[in-house]
Amino acid sequence: MPVDANPTGGRRVVADVVAGVGVALVLIPQCMAYADLAGLPPHYGLYASALPPLLAAFFASSPFLQTGPTALTALLSFAALSSLAAPKSAEYIGLAALLALVVGVVRVLIGVLRAGSISYLMSYAVLRGFTVAAALLILCSQLPKVLGVTPGDAGVLANAWSALRQPAAWEPAALLLSGITLVLMLGGRRLHALFPGVLVAVIIGVPFGSLTGYEGAMIGELPQAIVPPLSLDLPWSRALELLIPGAIIALVGFAEVASVAQSFAEESRRPWDPNAEFVGQGVANLAAGVAGGFPVGGSFSRSAVNRLAGAQTRWSGAITGLTVLVFLPFASILATLPTAVLGAIVVGAVLKLLDPRVLLRLFSESIPQAIIGMTTFIFTLALAPHIEYAVVIGVGLALANHAWREQRIEVNVDIDGGALTLTPEGVIWFGSAPMFRRSFAAEIAKHEDVDEVVIDLSHVGRIDHTGALALRDLQRTTTSAELRFESIPPHARRILASVCGVVDPHE
Repeated sequence: MPVDANPTGGRRVVADVVAGVGVALVLIPQCMAYADLAGLPPHYGLYASALPPLLAAFFASSPFLQTGPTALTALLSFAALSSLAAPKSAEYIGLAALLALVVGVVRVLIGVLRAGSISYLMSYAVLRGFTVAAALLILCSQLPKVLGVTPGDAGVLANAWSALRQPAAWEPAALLLSGITLVLMLGGRRLHALFPGVLVAVIIGVPFGSLTGYEGAMIGELPQAIVPPLSLDLPWSRALELLIPGAIIALVGFAEVASVAQSFAEESRRPWDPNAEFVGQGVANLAAGVAGGFPVGGSFSRSAVNRLAGAQTRWSGAITGLTVLVFLPFASILATLPTAVLGAIVVGAVLKLLDPRVLLRLFSESIPQAIIGMTTFIFTLALAPHIEYAVVIGVGLALANHAWREQRIEVNVDIDGGALTLTPEGVIWFGSAPMFRRSFAAEIAKHEDVDEVVIDLSHVGRIDHTGALALRDLQRTTTSAELRFESIPPHARRILASVCGVVDPHE
């Protein structure tokens, strides 16, 4: 559906209202499913979907980004909290709200300090390995619900395997509802990108649960609230326990935000600012915490719906939040919605992420990156529910691989009469400077008769302070021949002038 590039003010408002309301109709059942995935009663998803997108709109830079609960942040929240309190307990609910506040503070600080580039520490291999494994865990966590089987206490993967091995225990009505929901979600997209499969599934599920004598699990009674229950009465004494998982959620969850905003910025030629989005997403999480919700992020699927529905400005997100607020007093109409529908909604949302080909493709592109991606994938599954540690391991491996590659520096050698020219290729930094000095010493020893040594820096990507000190030491210790530098790159002129006292004669 094409979007008018230059709508008038009135048409822009109408477009944002239509898009915002349309997204809210998808968000309302989806957020309840994600709350259940996060270990919270479903209606807490509504609390995390009203004020967060409304307030995020005041700071957002992308006109299409839709904020609210996502499958990934819900799973990360469950991973952080499930070992601290019993899911759905009052203690757990308080910790979830506190976790949202921690995520919000971290994101706001990153944005205010203009350190948005920190999100790029999640390399492609780490992100893909983690995302595929997380999607598999999410799918497995919903299988008992989809099959109508009561899950045990053996863990996500074990519960899923146990449910699959007991076909006699499957609930036919739950299977029927789950199948209908998935067909509407996945098949509906083939009919039209804006087909409201989730909404239609809910419209079918609610009367099915109330009129057919359905005996499976349903959402149950929901509190009638005009506004979310705003409160700061939280377990503040446990905030330090949530600092590391909160920081990880703040960074990992922002990867989806960055992907959404960047993709739409390139397609629509409307730029975005990661620092502004960090602030906006931070404020959204602060609002989620105060409203008793749980961590939120940017949703790719809902943002795509927002854009396809014709959204023109960031205020479409505010309309979405307002629509959820208006719906809150009427939320009890969903009391008879079978939880099998919620489970299928989550499964349908993450199926597109469950693509192992993105990992296998790495083996033909870069073996080190493939190892990093597969290691992250394996540790994400092995450490569940503490999957946040898998991210730390993956990022650590990626940084170690980068440091190892940067430590290696190639030195090309050329002899022209009595002049020896050394051309290093790579980065001269504290990790590679000793290696370069060893190469320099070896070449000087092999060519004792040269009376001039030239270090050509044209192929050096960067020189840090330790690298400049190493070059200065070469100046001082090379007494048997004249040493000079050539082709000093612009980025290194200042530091070489201050440390070594040299300038490029060709500058």
